[in-house]
Amino acid sequence: MPATSPAHPERRRRRTNRFVALAAGVVTVGALAAAGLPGSATAGEDHRKGGHWPGRYQDVQLLSFNDLHGNLEPPAGSSGRVTEHQHDGTTKTIDAGGVEYLATHLRQARKGEKYSITAAGGDMVGASPLISGLFHDEPTIEALNKLDLDVTSVGNHEFDEGARELARLQNGGCHPKDGCYTDKKFKGADFPYLAANVLDEKTKKPILKPYWVWKKNGVKVGFIGVTLEGTPDIVSAEGVKGLSFKDETETINKYAKVLQKQGVKSIVALIHEGGFPASTSYNYDCDSPGAGDGISGPIVDIAKNVTPQVDALVTGHTHNAYVCSIADPAGKPRMVTSAASFGRLYTDTTLTYDRRTGDIARTAVKSANRVVTRDVPKAPDMTELISKWNTLAAPIGNKPIGWISGDIGNTGTESPLGDLIADAQLAHGKQLDPETDLALMNPGGIRAPLTYPAKAAEGDGVVTYAEGFTVQPFANTVNLQDFTGAQLIQVLKEQVTGPNAAAPKVLQVSSGLTYTLDLTKSGADRVVTDSIRLNGSAIDPAATYRVATNSFLAGGGDGFPTLGQGTNDVVGSDDLTALEQYLTANSSAATPIAPPKADRITIVK
Repeated sequence: MPATSPAHPERRRRRTNRFVALAAGVVTVGALAAAGLPGSATAGEDHRKGGHWPGRYQDVQLLSFNDLHGNLEPPAGSSGRVTEHQHDGTTKTIDAGGVEYLATHLRQARKGEKYSITAAGGDMVGASPLISGLFHDEPTIEALNKLDLDVTSVGNHEFDEGARELARLQNGGCHPKDGCYTDKKFKGADFPYLAANVLDEKTKKPILKPYWVWKKNGVKVGFIGVTLEGTPDIVSAEGVKGLSFKDETETINKYAKVLQKQGVKSIVALIHEGGFPASTSYNYDCDSPGAGDGISGPIVDIAKNVTPQVDALVTGHTHNAYVCSIADPAGKPRMVTSAASFGRLYTDTTLTYDRRTGDIARTAVKSANRVVTRDVPKAPDMTELISKWNTLAAPIGNKPIGWISGDIGNTGTESPLGDLIADAQLAHGKQLDPETDLALMNPGGIRAPLTYPAKAAEGDGVVTYAEGFTVQPFANTVNLQDFTGAQLIQVLKEQVTGPNAAAPKVLQVSSGLTYTLDLTKSGADRVVTDSIRLNGSAIDPAATYRVATNSFLAGGGDGFPTLGQGTNDVVGSDDLTALEQYLTANSSAATPIAPPKADRITIVK
């Protein structure tokens, strides 16, 4: 039975004595209305005669972030920067992220705030760098505990290792296979994971708490947590075995009614689903020219249909930054926020609580995305935590596995790193079966770039095992399957049709496979069939082709059902091993690998 829970008073007391430092982040502010609070009262004040009554309005600080993905250390390359819009119309980039800095910024933001809640929008773990992923993300849970996170929704990546492992992260205990990593038993998260729309197929009940209530001095704020309904499409089948994922909006509306019946009228939805702002700048005005005009994607429909009883939506999944107001079903504006990813930003929202009604005064809600800059002192407890886990990881992580002559990026419709990984999987496929023809790699499985500058003492251009792990952390295997030419053509068309029609997922392709992607057309026609060539020859629909993919794609993941229909399966090593073997065999300190040109797909815009 879901239970309400008080705020963490012991943690709140500790916060007043925690180390804090001046935070110099740049701020963008979005407000639902320029108007002040209802009536003549202001926050924290009461104008009744005598003035000794508690103030009617109480500002509650809500600090939020999303999609941390175990990035305890500052993320590398473009993953560790944010773009800032300048007044003159230009943009500049700012280095951002790292929990040593995030802790300092959050602690400074809380200073002087008696009513402060910290919440997250899912994907705290999963697809994590080696420092966390090697230890099944126990280090990240420890860091989140130290950050005084109060509550988070689950995201799709919380299911990468299945529901049992998620329960262990919540409740503690040593890993069932790898055991304990230190002399202390893993305690688990001291904040609740919320999974309102994730049901056990047998019991038909949520696998974790669907909601949680923060309380302090008569102020009550309820939180409902959901992940995207399409989680089974982007997580391995084993990870979601025995689970069903329900509609986000229907679930939130259901539990909003439950909270209302319990007398909780101030409600925040934590939704691991997001949108696509019209600009990549974190301080872009999402409400220009009108409310919500600058954002598209799944979160828009969700926001328009979630009950007006919900006062704000903290979102995630798309790794974008936005602060938008989108009208609820009653036509009233409501704040919708996302803080990008990897701990580069956090959102500072003020919820003005009306003690008389128990609800949030929506016209007074304001929100700002703030940069987790690296020009503040590091939080010593986080430095100690990172050092502890790096020491344990070092014997594995510091091993050189290859050399590169420059940054190999993972952005763009076709990326240099995507080409490199596809080539590595083709090479591994040929080791398994010399008849292997090509390899396909999903872009979402490439989590970070390979950067030329040294991260530690390894030297410039050296690729360490830890860096490779950060790029490919999922432990998918490289699988071989046979497909007809007609099926292969269909796979390429599935990049831009079905669930991928609105947001194409363009597979990264190995050397020898070329074609034209015409984005001026619509539907399947965007893949120009006559242009598809393998080693210069047109694809024969009746011929058989041996294709290497990772096990996630081989199961039809990411909206590629045809890839789940292959035959004559052979399972090879994990994908990181394939990358490691390729880098080691094809590079040295004297002859490093140059970034691929990313010219296999001709893109027409």
